[in-house]
Amino acid sequence: MEKKKLPIGIQDFADLRQSGYIYIDKTALIYKLVTSGKPYFLSRPRRFGKSLFLSTLKSYFEGKKDLFNGLSIANTETEWKQYPIFYFDFTVGDFTTEENFKNSLGIKLDFYEKIYGVQNKNATNPADRFSNLLQQAHEKTGLQAVVLVDEYDKPLLNAIDDANLVDTFRKILKSFYGVLKGEDAHIRFVFITGVTRFDKVSIFSDLNNLRDISLSEDFSSICGITQEELETYFAPEIERMGEKNELTTEECIAELKKNYDGYHFSKDTQTDVYNPFSLLNAFADLSFSSYWFSTGTPTFLTKMMLDINFDYKTLEEGIDVDSRSLEEYRLNSSEPIPLLYQTGYLTIKNFEKEFRSYTIGLPNEEVKYGLYKKLLPLYAGYPTDDKKIEIVSFLKELKAGKVDEFMERINNIFASAPKPTNQKQYELNCQAFIWLIFKLMGEFILCEVKNGKGRSDAVVWEKDIIYIFEFKMDGSAKEALEQIDSKEYGIAYKNDGRKVVKVGINYSSEKRQLSEWIIE
Repeated sequence: MEKKKLPIGIQDFADLRQSGYIYIDKTALIYKLVTSGKPYFLSRPRRFGKSLFLSTLKSYFEGKKDLFNGLSIANTETEWKQYPIFYFDFTVGDFTTEENFKNSLGIKLDFYEKIYGVQNKNATNPADRFSNLLQQAHEKTGLQAVVLVDEYDKPLLNAIDDANLVDTFRKILKSFYGVLKGEDAHIRFVFITGVTRFDKVSIFSDLNNLRDISLSEDFSSICGITQEELETYFAPEIERMGEKNELTTEECIAELKKNYDGYHFSKDTQTDVYNPFSLLNAFADLSFSSYWFSTGTPTFLTKMMLDINFDYKTLEEGIDVDSRSLEEYRLNSSEPIPLLYQTGYLTIKNFEKEFRSYTIGLPNEEVKYGLYKKLLPLYAGYPTDDKKIEIVSFLKELKAGKVDEFMERINNIFASAPKPTNQKQYELNCQAFIWLIFKLMGEFILCEVKNGKGRSDAVVWEKDIIYIFEFKMDGSAKEALEQIDSKEYGIAYKNDGRKVVKVGINYSSEKRQLSEWIIE
C-alpha cells in the first residue's frame, strides 16, 4: 500500500501540490466565494488550516492553473487571470510596541511599493500608503487588486495584557482596513482571517460591507476535515492506524472521532469537522495522542475562568448562549464563553430555532482533557507549568490499591499550595481541584464524576476493584460513608464481580485540607 505524504505544517498551496502531499479539495468553496461576493471575514481556531486556505486563494488569483489540475475548480474556472495580490501575514512580526508594529507593517508595504514602483513621498502612515498602492496596482496592471489578510488579530492577542497598546493597535488597524472600502473600485476580492472576532465592530466599522462567513452553513467546512473527507482521503492511513492499535477500521474511525472530531461552525450540527492538525499528527504517529492543545494555550483565558469563578462543570453539561455572544468579544469583558468558542475550546452542540440560541460545549476528548490539565494547577494555586501535580501518580496509587497514599497526595498538594485570602474562593478552588483530578483520570481509566443527582461524587473502575468516593464539606467521613450506603450507590455494581471499596472523605474549611477519610 503506497504511503501518502501528510501535509503537517505545510501552509503553502504550491509547495503542497508540487511536492505530492495530500490535499483535501476545498476549491469548490473558493469558486463559490469569488463568484458570489467580494469582501469576506472568517474566524476559525488556530491550527485549522486558515493559512493554507489563504495560500490556495493566492495561487488561484495568481492564475496558476496547473496547480489546480484535477481539482473541482478546474472544471468551472475559465479565465485564470493574474491579479495584483497584497498578502498581509500577521502570524509573523514584532508587535511589542507601537513603533515596532508600524515598522513591521511598513516592511510589508515597502515590498509591494517596490513591485509596483510606487513612491510615497507624501504618505507616511500605513493607511495612506496602502491606499496609494491599491490605486497604482490597478492602474499599472489593468486589474483590480486582491487583498488577503492572515490572522488579523495576532497583534491584538499578543498585546492583550496591555490595554493601552491594544487600543493603539486597534486604531492603526481600523484606519488601515478602512482603506478597503474607500478604494473599493480598485479591489477585486478581500479575505480576512483571524482566530477571534473580538472588537470586530470597532476594527472593521469603516468596512461595513464585510461579509462574515464564520457562522455560515454554506462555508462551515471551509477549514477542517469532514467525516466524508476523512474516509475519502485517508482510507490507507485509517487502515494502518487500525492495524497498529489492534482496531478494526470502524473502531479506529470511532476513536478518531471521539478524540479529534465534533466541531460545528454553523447551525448545521450534523456536519462534524475534525481538527486537521491533530488528525494529521495522529496519522503520522499512528497514536491517539494530544496534539492541538500542546501547541499553545492562552494563559489569560484559563486565568479568566478562575478569576470569575467560572462553573467548570457546565463545560460538559452545555451552555446556552445567544448568537451575538458567539459573534463578538470585547477586551473589557469578563465573560470567557465567546473567546472559549472562538479559540476552539468550545463548539456549537445545538441550535434552537425558536429562541435563536445556541448550546455550546466541549468538542472532543483531546480538548476536554487538555483544558482540564491546564486548569488543574491553577485551581490548586500553582503555576501552570508546575510538575508536582501528575495524574499518572494518582492513577498508579489507585491501581496498586493504595487509597491512603492517593488521599495523602491530594492533601499534600492542598497543604503546600498558596492560600488565597478569600475563604469561599479557596473552598470552591479545592472542590474544583478534586473534581478535575477524577475527570483527568477518566482519560486513562473508566471514571465517572457526578454531575446530576442520585450518584456518588466519583466512581473509578479498576481491573479488580471499583472505588466509590463521597465527599463532605465540614461534616465527617462517617457521614460520607453513610450516604453511600443509604443512597445505595453500590447496588449497581452488586453483580459486577469486582471488589467494591467505599471511600468517605471530609474536607475541613477551617484546616483548609482533607481532615479525615475512611476506607471501607
